[in-house]
Amino acid sequence: MATSETPVAIIMGSRSDWPTMKLAADRLDQLGVAWDAKVVSAHRTPQRLVDFATGAKAAGYKVIIAGAGGAAHLPGMAASMTELPVLGVPVQSKALKGMDSLLSIVQMPAGVPVATLAIGEAGAANAGILAAQILALSDEGLAQRLTAFRAAQTDSVAESVED
Repeated sequence: MATSETPVAIIMGSRSDWPTMKLAADRLDQLGVAWDAKVVSAHRTPQRLVDFATGAKAAGYKVIIAGAGGAAHLPGMAASMTELPVLGVPVQSKALKGMDSLLSIVQMPAGVPVATLAIGEAGAANAGILAAQILALSDEGLAQRLTAFRAAQTDSVAESVED
């Protein structure tokens, strides 16, 4: 169970999504943001999803990162049951290389938003950063860590094409 010390929940439809979703956790770790990760399948564990999503705010979470592949209903279903911001990560699928996941997550009806990131690892990493940016609106220390993160990222890009 989360506490106010654990502001981000990372949920995914299957344990096989963890190699992708771990990049969100890695970015949160890098920025000093606590997180919990759970397998919550919209299709195979629907009651677990209902319990999680309806209780997420009371549990102390402030942002939910939800990754799913294929039909990818998890982010949208979670968003339909909570007022917390939900960041959707389309996990790359074998059949359609993540396009199915992307379209399932991004095509939400008006009134039930899911902030949808890129397919796969880049989307998961960016979800971690975006969750931190949301939290930094009310956390000056985190805002400073994000500024340092961005500066280090900029400094890591060489100007020259030569070594």
